[in-house]
Amino acid sequence: MAFQLRTYREPDFTQEKFQNSPDAQLRLAPKDMTAPDQFHATSIFPEYFKIEGKWLLAEESRMDCVAIYEDGKIQVREFRNIKQGDRIVVGRTEDCEEGIYVHADCFEREENKDTPFSFRQSRSRETAFSYDYEQLYELLEHERQYGYVVWVLGPACAFDAEAREAFSKLIAGGYVDALLAGNALATHDLEAGLLGTALGQDVRTQRPHFNGHYNHIDTINRVNLHGSIPAFLEAEHVDNGIMYSCVKHNVPFVLNGSLRDDGPLPEVYEHTYVGQDAVRNHVRKATTVIGMATVLHTIATGNMTPSYRVMPDGTIREVYFYTIDTSEFAVNKLGDRGSLAARGIVTNVQDFVCNLAKGLRL
Repeated sequence: MAFQLRTYREPDFTQEKFQNSPDAQLRLAPKDMTAPDQFHATSIFPEYFKIEGKWLLAEESRMDCVAIYEDGKIQVREFRNIKQGDRIVVGRTEDCEEGIYVHADCFEREENKDTPFSFRQSRSRETAFSYDYEQLYELLEHERQYGYVVWVLGPACAFDAEAREAFSKLIAGGYVDALLAGNALATHDLEAGLLGTALGQDVRTQRPHFNGHYNHIDTINRVNLHGSIPAFLEAEHVDNGIMYSCVKHNVPFVLNGSLRDDGPLPEVYEHTYVGQDAVRNHVRKATTVIGMATVLHTIATGNMTPSYRVMPDGTIREVYFYTIDTSEFAVNKLGDRGSLAARGIVTNVQDFVCNLAKGLRL
């Protein structure tokens, strides 16, 4: 059976609480990067604001931002992007009391309607994930045609030859629309393509090479010599791996730096907020996000990802979010940070990627 998105249920604006609600109050930002007192902070859920008697949806939302009324629409903006004089929604109730409505239960659910209590609801090493894989196969087939799939990868994704090959097949098969990562993922993947190692360890046998601790910084040095990742791939005749496949198939990638980076590679964003904007450019289009073996990058992306997406035809659909890690702490931490829609799979990313590629018959 073909994959079916859950139906979005719009609020019933004929209800008394919507009809009798006052307009949302707007106050001017007192200065750049500063919201007025009692500003409303947005969530991952669809949020409606009553302006001049009409309920307006914030179409491109993200957590922990402010709602600004501008040009007849609700714009959701980070605090660093507030400008003095912006008309910002204030009010901290969420059920129409102040012209603000947070629409949390908005997608139709069939499961657990009559089961308020049940065991084993958390995601742990005891969870059976076979059904999750089945759902992912169907979801990714659907998204290849209709969606925008953003992958968030940690360096462990490049430590194994088969995992690199499997993810490259996902890219070639059209299941990857954008890749978000740090300096390390790209560095170790390029190291594997150039020298056959990741952090000096053979990606097939896991045996350490002599002086292998030089390999990743030698690789960064070679990339910087050539001036870019594509130029390096061509000059050094590297024809395999995750970064090679992204370049070959024109899949955009965003690499963000950190305090502990070696190098970094030329394409790495060294300014945090420039990199954040680059990430959000892809998150704004994302219909599915899959984070693998990177807690910080996955949480950062999750905090920018709402639970819904307004499509070009005006329909509203669910955004799917998966996080994959060997640690139960890691897969559940995203929920603790507010991304309640995230679904965790506790396994190593090498097995996950290889199983995914096999399940999609790549």
